[in-house]
Amino acid sequence: MRTVAEHQAVVASLFDAPRPVRLPVSEALGLATLADVEAPLSLPGFDNSGMDGFAVVATDLASATPENPVTLPVAEDIPAGRTDALTLRPGTTHRIMTGAPLPAGADAVVPVELTDATAGSGAAAAQVTFTAPVEVGKHIRRAGSDIAAGTRALPAGAVIGAPQIGLLAALGIAEVTVGERLRVVVLSTGSELVEPGKPLRHGQIYESNGVMLTAAATEAGASARHVHFVPDDTAGFLARLDEVAGAADLIITSGGVSAGAFEVVKEALSATGAVEFVKVAMQPGMPQGCGHYRDVPIITLPGNPVSALVSFEMFVRPALRAAMGLDPDRRRVTARLGSDIRSPRGKRQFLRGVLRSTDSPAGVVVDPIGPPASHHLRYLAEADALIDVPADVDGLPAGSPVDVLVLR
Repeated sequence: MRTVAEHQAVVASLFDAPRPVRLPVSEALGLATLADVEAPLSLPGFDNSGMDGFAVVATDLASATPENPVTLPVAEDIPAGRTDALTLRPGTTHRIMTGAPLPAGADAVVPVELTDATAGSGAAAAQVTFTAPVEVGKHIRRAGSDIAAGTRALPAGAVIGAPQIGLLAALGIAEVTVGERLRVVVLSTGSELVEPGKPLRHGQIYESNGVMLTAAATEAGASARHVHFVPDDTAGFLARLDEVAGAADLIITSGGVSAGAFEVVKEALSATGAVEFVKVAMQPGMPQGCGHYRDVPIITLPGNPVSALVSFEMFVRPALRAAMGLDPDRRRVTARLGSDIRSPRGKRQFLRGVLRSTDSPAGVVVDPIGPPASHHLRYLAEADALIDVPADVDGLPAGSPVDVLVLR
């Protein structure tokens, strides 16, 4: 019987290193850069105004007070987007909008609210009055003050989200090299399965694992699709695998891997010799399988829904994300148990839990919820954490520190 860590290593070995792909920035959402991205230009690209107001030479306003204001003629009107190069002569001012290029010779901007000018988009007045001095550099955004050309804009391993897309676009970068998004096909098996929305007959259940695992793979960053489940028929199962293998980087199945009769996945893939079926010392999720089908990695998960999703979290998600250059690990925290727990000695147990913060010295507390049986999907839906109980522990009292995998 394998340990969890041993099976994690075997699953990880199925995948190659992340494959670099050049994508339009807008299509790289959720993927990770594989190398540093250098800024091709500075931001801002030129000195510009941080306020709607008036560009001035600060010494012209050195003596300004409410009792003795300084009035200057408005020589130019500079909206954002004006492209000609202007020079401010001492003893004059330019009306300037936020983001507009600062004229040469100006060393400060006075907000319109601190003058007698009227705010708005109308024509500039012939002159404007100032009642206070201004510091050199006030309300000026200097070229390169955000990022300088030639410096690192994004480090290798940065996940492309909305802020990163905004930065790349502002730098004029249209494409970025990221780890390729892997294509995942999820296939469920079982003659008892019925598509949601259709009537059930006695002994049938609605198929949930396929859509659940497809969602989990999508959340992990992959491009995942759910292939309609097949009945417990070896030939039909292999035929369906043949259909999908050519357009997949990973195949995930659920069900049909235990020791009983009609275990179609185990029967079909054992004959190929390229898939290994083992027991892992964990609860839930002891029966596992992995290998290759037509050179495509295939991971076979147990059929009970809790077992399937916990197995995905332990084995599939880390390896899948690492193969796309993404951080493979969920966040882990140490929390105090909210109640006593029992655990089967010799198996590493993953209990569903709900995290909560307290004002007590205990700090973060995790409350176990639901029985440990692997068919209780309701409690998995309520959980935001998995309590990781070591294999050599058969019980822990309330208040004990435990390692917790944060799911949300």
